[in-house]
Amino acid sequence: MYQAGDYEVAVIGAGHAGIEAALAAAGIGCETVCFTMNLDWIGNLACNPSIGGSSKGHLVREIDALGGEMAKAADKNLIQTRILNRGKGPAIHSLRAQVDRRRYSEYMKRRLENEKKVSLRQAEIICIKKEKERFKITTKLNTEYFTKTAIIATGTFLRGRIYIGETVFDSGPDGMFPSIPLASAIEEMGIKLRRFKTGTPARINRNSADFSGLSEQRGDEEPLPFSFETDFELDNSAVCYITYTNEKTKEIILKNLHRSPLYKGKIEGIGARYCPSIEDKIVRFAEKERHQVFIEPCGKDTEELYLQGLSSSLPEEVQKEIICSIKGLEKSDIMRPAYAIEYDCIDPLELNPTLEFKKIPGLFGAGQFNGSSGYEEAAAQGLVAGINAARAVKKLPPMIFERSGSYIGTLIDDLVTIGCNEPYRMMTSRSEYRLILRQDNADLRLSEKGFEAGLINDEKHEKLKNKQKKINEEKKRAERVTISPSKELNDMFVSRETSPISKGAALSELLKRPQLNYKVLAPFDSTRPDLPDEIFEQAETEIKYEGYIKRQKAQIAEMKRLENRVLPDNIDYNKIINLRIEAREKLSKIKPLSLGQAARISGVNPADISVLMIYLEKNK
Repeated sequence: MYQAGDYEVAVIGAGHAGIEAALAAAGIGCETVCFTMNLDWIGNLACNPSIGGSSKGHLVREIDALGGEMAKAADKNLIQTRILNRGKGPAIHSLRAQVDRRRYSEYMKRRLENEKKVSLRQAEIICIKKEKERFKITTKLNTEYFTKTAIIATGTFLRGRIYIGETVFDSGPDGMFPSIPLASAIEEMGIKLRRFKTGTPARINRNSADFSGLSEQRGDEEPLPFSFETDFELDNSAVCYITYTNEKTKEIILKNLHRSPLYKGKIEGIGARYCPSIEDKIVRFAEKERHQVFIEPCGKDTEELYLQGLSSSLPEEVQKEIICSIKGLEKSDIMRPAYAIEYDCIDPLELNPTLEFKKIPGLFGAGQFNGSSGYEEAAAQGLVAGINAARAVKKLPPMIFERSGSYIGTLIDDLVTIGCNEPYRMMTSRSEYRLILRQDNADLRLSEKGFEAGLINDEKHEKLKNKQKKINEEKKRAERVTISPSKELNDMFVSRETSPISKGAALSELLKRPQLNYKVLAPFDSTRPDLPDEIFEQAETEIKYEGYIKRQKAQIAEMKRLENRVLPDNIDYNKIINLRIEAREKLSKIKPLSLGQAARISGVNPADISVLMIYLEKNK
């Protein structure tokens, strides 16, 4: 047996979770080793060649605000970007980007290679064991590594199994080797595993598609970067196309439904509710005449196109029939067939909000291993796990992200408090505080956390404090400035059947009217300072939604009152007589850290919280 050395943090996996975990731990100053099955597939976008989207864009911007890498990588390898939900309120505006999947992977590989405290290793990990105060990690080549903390970020590799019609075989995503022995080693540590499922559509050759009758979808005219630090011109040149399934498509699927492993009962794993296969959509939404299909490029140096909306596990020849029944895809040349993949993951209720296992100090989980889905959810968890593993090594207090302060906090709180019976997907509707947790203010919300963690330097921290100061000053200025009415300005209101403006109306009051914004009012504002657009936009949002924001802040203050009531970890809930049986069982299993977390557990009601409050008062 060859002993390769000692490290402070070990990361098993170099997907989106593993990358952020390794970079965060190393950035905080820990000697870190990161293992991957194949160095050429680091940060692989195994499914959609995109980053962000509804709520996921919020996560990416929060990762950037904390000092993570995903946003920078997306901007550097961008081919198209758009803001989603522009027609709705600012709370749900979300950035989504098509990226070059191979260049993105290469960028992340270089980033890990150039991080001084990261040692990158191509190796299959077959065993992990806790030995006193450290972990022993063994590779397939019988090489041993010793580490103080470890982060498992195995994605969909753990006992991975591919399904394409009647064909079933062990595999990781994209034809990679699966990780099989490691699953047994994890179970030997007392960790229970379960099966989840995901899938991906076929890829076709661009030269076999006909776009002439399809709708184009281009990027925004004024592209917005993911990273708050991006200062270069973005490549926004790629074009996507939209087409639809039809009655013929539906007929083909229904005729071959008996060949679907999903409907034959072959697949044990539970799939994502919000990302169903095309055969599942046809069955579940039988009343719909058609389903949308987005045709997206996989990169600038390839002719591969991704067919978003056509995820499937039907046989390859049936996939061919389905695709060729769709307008614009009649002569499609399939380069990679669609497939479903089953994999092992854990019940995240076994984790603390730090993403450390409750029963195994020093061991952390991140990404799809924790039961979530998506690149962005994985990266966010990897960052948090990396921060807390490093803080554990340095004997610093853990860093917990509150759901009132970030989507990252909402994601983790949902996982470790409520759990998930299917792959968890982030959505804006999951947050009670989404008007405060906007994507545009992620840097201001999380800069203190990033600075405290050691991933944001002094210069950037001061820059962000100055930005907040300017926003506050602009809001105060808007309250003082009056704009004299003019015929042109009055006409804006009269033409929309609204009352004309009052004499000497305050700028802040005018901004609350839906017809007006800073750009429209600029010609009438003689004292308008020369500031970046983002300052005006954030000031305007806070002015327009001032009443709602105050209400949400009051809700947060009330919630924090409960969050600050700490529950000792040695409470025996079975001895608290007035607690209902279900509440006792749930509280004993999850062991919440506070009354606030206890109140969010399914099966614990307000009466149970009152009992706990009385218990705490009696046992000060």
